[in-house]
Amino acid sequence: MKDTLEPIALDGNANEQPSVAERPKAGQQDGFSNRKLIRPSLGSRHEKSERPERAERSANGKKAPPPNQTYAENFYYQKQMQSRTPMVVTLSDGEEVRGVIEWYDENCIKVNRNGSQANLLIYKSSIKYVFKEAESNGRK
Repeated sequence: MKDTLEPIALDGNANEQPSVAERPKAGQQDGFSNRKLIRPSLGSRHEKSERPERAERSANGKKAPPPNQTYAENFYYQKQMQSRTPMVVTLSDGEEVRGVIEWYDENCIKVNRNGSQANLLIYKSSIKYVFKEAESNGRK
């Protein structure tokens, strides 16, 4: 097996051997032999990361506590109020109240009920869970 590579003629005759005059001499390098493989350093790879930065740590090295309120509950109530979605509010004693959420605040919600039934102001502390009436699928 040969230890060196011989250049191939560019005229399309790959089987022909180049003449002795065309071969590079021992001290010379052809255009292909001094190429280097370029690899990015690991440091630059991590700098381009699209992952969001971690939360900064406080002076004593502990993580900052999560926010007290995520506003997910407020967003849900707003969405149901705007679309006037019929809801079922299940109270902690098992009673179900059906109606549309008209209003809410930090401690209670107001449910407008259908027909001759009175509208209710319900404390959130007495609510077991709330779901859309369309999703009831025979619950009772």
